[in-house]
Amino acid sequence: MKQSAGILLFRDTGTETEFFLMHPGGPFFAKKNEGWWTIPKGELMPDESALDCAVREFEEETGHKPQPPFTELEPVTQKGGKKVLCFAAEGDLNADTVTSNTFTIEWPPKSGKMKEFPEIDKAGWFALAEAKILINERQADFLEQVLNRDN
Repeated sequence: MKQSAGILLFRDTGTETEFFLMHPGGPFFAKKNEGWWTIPKGELMPDESALDCAVREFEEETGHKPQPPFTELEPVTQKGGKKVLCFAAEGDLNADTVTSNTFTIEWPPKSGKMKEFPEIDKAGWFALAEAKILINERQADFLEQVLNRDN
């Protein structure tokens, strides 16, 4: 089973908790919105700890290094079978300053032309109601785990 690890960054605005989510870049996701946003995450490298992977991926996908403490959340399994390990961290960053790494694919398919795309094309802070609509449905459990962490 493939595994990925990520960080769910959250902040308290004084009136509510907001969650930092990202929209995947590239042509396959260009017209997909609700249910396609995600926590910054990626696949574990051989012999890499889940937390090290989560921190590395967050930094690669945002250009920002998350700060401890990190709280391990219960993992989820996405529809495709990938297990997602997640760590919550309180923090704040300007979503407009996010800089993502890129990937290259043949586009359009079978054209022989290689194009480069950002791994993440949008990022933002969302209150629970909107975050639940935007996030991958299996990752929505992470939002609830953060809200219930003190209970």
